[in-house]
Amino acid sequence: MTIRLGYACINTQLPASNRTCRFSNATPDRLLELTRYNLNALSDIIDWNAAHDILLFRISSEVIPFGSHPVNNLPWTDIFSSELAGIGEKIRVHGMRVSMHPGQFTVLNSPREEVVKNSVAELEYHTRFLDSLGVDYSHKIVLHLGGSYGDKNTSMERFIQGFDKLSLSARNRIVVENDEKIYTLENASEVSQITGSPVVFDVFHHQWNPSRPEKSLHELIAYAGSTWKEGDGRQKIHYSDQQPGKPPGSHSISIDIGAFVYFYNEVKDLELDIMLEVKNKEQSVLEIRKVLENRTTSLT
Repeated sequence: MTIRLGYACINTQLPASNRTCRFSNATPDRLLELTRYNLNALSDIIDWNAAHDILLFRISSEVIPFGSHPVNNLPWTDIFSSELAGIGEKIRVHGMRVSMHPGQFTVLNSPREEVVKNSVAELEYHTRFLDSLGVDYSHKIVLHLGGSYGDKNTSMERFIQGFDKLSLSARNRIVVENDEKIYTLENASEVSQITGSPVVFDVFHHQWNPSRPEKSLHELIAYAGSTWKEGDGRQKIHYSDQQPGKPPGSHSISIDIGAFVYFYNEVKDLELDIMLEVKNKEQSVLEIRKVLENRTTSLT
């Protein structure tokens, strides 16, 4: 069994792949320039990750500026087909796994029809991007369940209705995540049973919004793992720490190494992809691996 570590969106040592512009400046020429820059930057990050044996990475949602907005009506999958295919080939050759995570305004369970419509468009854009890389359905799109709107059960039903509006490819890529305020691991699992979407268990969110108190952390991760089917790839979880002095749920600048080692010893028999949601990104991945390299040879 092995555990792999990854980080999200930005490599602190390289140019970011999320350059964008204001809506008023989103001309076709500007969008082409930004997309070309972002794809080149993403390719460089993938190369860097490969050189450092980091096989798990979350791609920024802004890699295609205004990707789901009507202002960007460029056939970017055709224009940049060579660049996209090249990035996808690197991912496959190195055995990497990528994901995406739309922002907080992607809310499938909103009672407002316009919000749901825009959320579907956003998820289809993310799907289109991953599809354009030529990667299989183990490369996922992480999604929260949304708001409660005064009635959590009804809102969960609305999420399922919104989910049904998605294309087959999008439905195959979606994974649902518990959050720190409203929807617990148990809630996400209930939705998973109906939609078939695996559950990404966020350890940090669970600390603030727990469920299944009778189960150990190891048991909870295994419980979430039961939602992952053969075509979904390895079970994926999120891990982070609280930033001191910030509101509950605020991600820390770096990972608490001592706390992570304790966590690792509890779950090291499981086959997991662990996304570190931390502000110093790849630095925490490398630091953790350095600390653990003498403890195990299975961490990559």
